[in-house]
Amino acid sequence: MGVFVLLPLVLPLTAWPVARLAEQRLHPRAATWLLTVTACALALCSTLCLTLLMVVGTAQLPGNPLPDAWSDDEVRKAVPYDEVAGEIAIPALLAVLAGCSRVLWRHVRVRRRAARSLADLPRRTVAVLPDPEPYAYALPGRNRGRVVVSTGLLTRLAARERRALFAHERAHLAGGHHRFLLLVQLAARANPFLRPLRTAVSYTVERWADEEAAGVVRDRQTVARAIGKAALVSRPHPVLAGFAAPGPVPRRVAALLGPAPAVHVWPSLFTAVGVAAWTAAAGTMISALSSANSAVTLFLVLKAATPL
Repeated sequence: MGVFVLLPLVLPLTAWPVARLAEQRLHPRAATWLLTVTACALALCSTLCLTLLMVVGTAQLPGNPLPDAWSDDEVRKAVPYDEVAGEIAIPALLAVLAGCSRVLWRHVRVRRRAARSLADLPRRTVAVLPDPEPYAYALPGRNRGRVVVSTGLLTRLAARERRALFAHERAHLAGGHHRFLLLVQLAARANPFLRPLRTAVSYTVERWADEEAAGVVRDRQTVARAIGKAALVSRPHPVLAGFAAPGPVPRRVAALLGPAPAVHVWPSLFTAVGVAAWTAAAGTMISALSSANSAVTLFLVLKAATPL
């Protein structure tokens, strides 16, 4: 395997430039897909890398259940710095599993608490809560979920701004934005170098919903006013804050006051964002190849070392 087994751990650094440029230069929908797919691929590769290192590290521990031949010198030579890398990989992989489990548990818990808080309301696509606290969020669920908004927020918005607000939240549900957010959160737990991509996707999904709302209302300034007003008066709901994060509002408002972003499936190579995107794609490809090469190599070495 050589040093190639370590590459997937650091190659997520190649995706940092595209995280910032994509959220500024690409259409939010394209940026969300690009960053999410990149983050997931790099996270899977780095996790596989840790798993391979953990196998060698576990084989060195006394009393382990693995075959004794797996701790032979020939096997250990397949991993660079086997004594250090193998032992570090064990707690690192356990930390990854614990972090991802915590993210999944929190996601399920918040959705359940949200569903219970609305259990007594009529089953409609829009739930208006008689609450003076201003807030609004999209609650995913069966039948594409529903939009939850308080009367405290609706009374502060004009009629067209309310329409923009509902269009924004419906766009979150229609686009399945909670899935993108969950995936990048898991990826960031698997490899801390992917945290900039998680932050970028948190912004691009909001921009994606903004642009969808602008298309429905056909007035970008109205959407900008609705977002600005909602951000000024809203407070995160103590129970449902996971569905009500407004994102960096000033940047979103500034983007809505400008022209609509052009829809590009993939950026041209002769642009800054194109260079960054292709660099991230190359890093992802190298990471995948390194992981596959290391997995096959370790499998063949262990197979050769294991007596029939």
